[in-house]
Amino acid sequence: MSPRVKTVRRWLCAGALPGLALLVSPGATSTVISHTTLERLTSTQSFNWSGYASTSGPFTSVSASWVQPAGTCTSKATYSSFWVGIDGDGSGSVEQTGSEVDCAGGTPKYYAWYEMYPALPVNFSNVVKPGDHFSASVTTHGTVFTLVIKDTSEHWSHTLNKSSTIAVDASAEIIAEAPSDGGTTLPLTDFGTVRFTAAEANGKSIAKQSPDQITMVTEGGKVMAKPSALSGDDFSVVWHHS
Repeated sequence: MSPRVKTVRRWLCAGALPGLALLVSPGATSTVISHTTLERLTSTQSFNWSGYASTSGPFTSVSASWVQPAGTCTSKATYSSFWVGIDGDGSGSVEQTGSEVDCAGGTPKYYAWYEMYPALPVNFSNVVKPGDHFSASVTTHGTVFTLVIKDTSEHWSHTLNKSSTIAVDASAEIIAEAPSDGGTTLPLTDFGTVRFTAAEANGKSIAKQSPDQITMVTEGGKVMAKPSALSGDDFSVVWHHS
């Protein structure tokens, strides 16, 4: 199993960066949401990721599109994120951007974010709604990473150029994730199904990069989320259990 290296989402002051929102966990301000590196159980199972990840790098780009799924909420606080990224599978760095649906008190909260380890991860202040069409990419040129995320339904986009001297560019991922809090994997929001399309790494279908098909499971082995087989460069992840 890969070391459980954490990249912790910390709190920011509102207005600290243009276009970025205060980081809060809806209805549970004591929860510090973390988007972490891969926690492997086996080559095909993980405690926190579901989707496809390739370690046949080095990688200079990863990209995909998806439709923001609606969260089905109960009284239980739950969390689900959907993203593309470089690194994080067997390494301690992660460069990623994506969207999220978190639930608290029966109410879903939708937002988008980016994360560069060890820089602070942040949320965007733009509106995100279920059914929104997203596209995202992470590319690297030496130590400079360009992270792009677009919500074509709400007509907003962000392009950020960030530097990292510790990134190894060894893996590329397209993932649905159960975030963590203080090293504990959080319950996964029921997102139904999320479909990733145009899933590519280094300008080619992720299918051509010898990726691992990763199923998310509990420590007891119960399936939480499972990816479909790749159909060209498209696949779906289906929620099974929180």
